[in-house]
Amino acid sequence: MPHDVTMPQLGMAQDAGKIVSWLKAPGDAVTKGDALFEVETDKATMEVEAQASGFLTGVSATEGEDVAVGAVIARISDSADDEGPAPEAPAPAAQEDTSDALPEGKSVTMPQLGMAQDSGLLVNWQKSPGDAVKADDVLFEVETDKSTMEVEAGTDGYLAATLAEAGENVPVGQAVAIISADKPDAPVSRSVASGGVEEAPVSATETVEEKLTEPKATPSKPAVQSTDGRILASPKLRRLALEQGLDLSRLVEAGHPQPFHVSDLDVLKALPQKSARPAAAAATASRHLVAKIAGDALPGFAKWSAEAHGMTDPDALLAGLAGAALPDATCVAVERFGASKSYAVGGTNSLSDVTETEDPPDLILRDLRGTTIRSADMGGETAPVLTITTRRKGLRITLDCAADQLDAQTAIQLLTDFADRVEQPLRHLL
Repeated sequence: MPHDVTMPQLGMAQDAGKIVSWLKAPGDAVTKGDALFEVETDKATMEVEAQASGFLTGVSATEGEDVAVGAVIARISDSADDEGPAPEAPAPAAQEDTSDALPEGKSVTMPQLGMAQDSGLLVNWQKSPGDAVKADDVLFEVETDKSTMEVEAGTDGYLAATLAEAGENVPVGQAVAIISADKPDAPVSRSVASGGVEEAPVSATETVEEKLTEPKATPSKPAVQSTDGRILASPKLRRLALEQGLDLSRLVEAGHPQPFHVSDLDVLKALPQKSARPAAAAATASRHLVAKIAGDALPGFAKWSAEAHGMTDPDALLAGLAGAALPDATCVAVERFGASKSYAVGGTNSLSDVTETEDPPDLILRDLRGTTIRSADMGGETAPVLTITTRRKGLRITLDCAADQLDAQTAIQLLTDFADRVEQPLRHLL
């Protein structure tokens, strides 16, 4: 199936790009990831990669030509002979949106945040029709499958028209707003779903009265629901909710209208707690950290320890290194090839003081070197688990534990210290 090659949007205020040069000729075989052409904007020159494998056909833009963002300039086809009609570069969406029914002004288009992106989900509007805007004011937020970004107005003026509603998917390059130089008498509000049929304009008088009679912190919002089940929320709210351990789905369950903003954070905090669920969630939450080190110094260290100091138990050496990385640990269990031995480490940094014990472990060390296993994510057990596996060049060390066993800082410190000791075990003796 042919894949259209379009002019990407490399900047939020970019309307078009200049084809500097084609790096592949019509009929050439291309592989996904190959550089197809160079494009120049007012800020940068970049290589654009192929998003599919096949043959370059239907090239319709020449070197030195300015092409509108989103315009089809070539195809990647299954056959070099599949030329077909050359794809025509469509007129910019701004020309349709600035017809007689719409105010005159500069169009703001749906940006292309990724080379393979065809559309973006408009999360919410930060300005209302009729509002005065500055070039660096955030106009709306857009979400793709990879990121959520704030889109700036790009020019000073007034928001004369909004051409999509929160929760709608808008094709890349299509106009979503118009900014006029003069304050509009009757700002326009449309949706993509309406197919361009103009809805009742919002009068300037109504806009002013609404601002005077309704508190800005609690505006009336339509209950918007994304079609694919995603929660519509601003990036800042998502970050704050994550930092404070809050679940945005509780707002959805409570019927709070989307999209959610930072102003909804207090509403989320005020929602009644579900009985026993927060405690259960905290108890079952887990931590999974991975460290990678170059080489494997442990066999050489074990040989040196046996010859120079008579320490012939390599498991005791591992237990000592692990115990020193977790100062509160008094017992470390070492599991190797199905067998397990526990060692008393007793808060000492002396490897010669490590002895076998029957006490329950504070830390489990699972040594999978010599097996075909290359990574492990087995969840927490009765104690935190450090797992050593072999990778192509060096070792991978994984820490799995429950959140109530180690706090985040202690878990990070444990894995860091143990990885350092395994990478350079002789430093442990200094």
